[in-house]
Amino acid sequence: QEVLVESGGGSVQAGGSLKLSCQASGYTYRPIYMAWFRQAPGGVREAVAGIRRGGSKANYADSVKGRFTISQDNAENALYLQMNSLKPEDTAVYYCAAVGPRGIPFTFNWRSTEGYAYWGQGTQVTVSS
Repeated sequence: QEVLVESGGGSVQAGGSLKLSCQASGYTYRPIYMAWFRQAPGGVREAVAGIRRGGSKANYADSVKGRFTISQDNAENALYLQMNSLKPEDTAVYYCAAVGPRGIPFTFNWRSTEGYAYWGQGTQVTVSS
């Protein structure tokens, strides 16, 4: 059974840094695309950053460009999100997501939750001012 487990969340002051990790296990294939999403209280789940397996190009939400960096360790089947210069508006539950074994269609939109088959349980990030 495919499982994604996030870790690394916590509470920091504005301007601080955190690094989130997502460990994938139970996969019989390597997801071709993985991403981080977040959901603030009362808000919708929004895409933060995404990356294609083996690719050097990553995608970022405008609100985190220049502050967050997504990376992956294919050997360990792990995904990371380095978050610097954190702001109170970054406070949310952060989720790791992976596409299913059929890969991604031509119309794949990395920002849409519909493109992902597997989700972690989430890790809380709280940034105080």
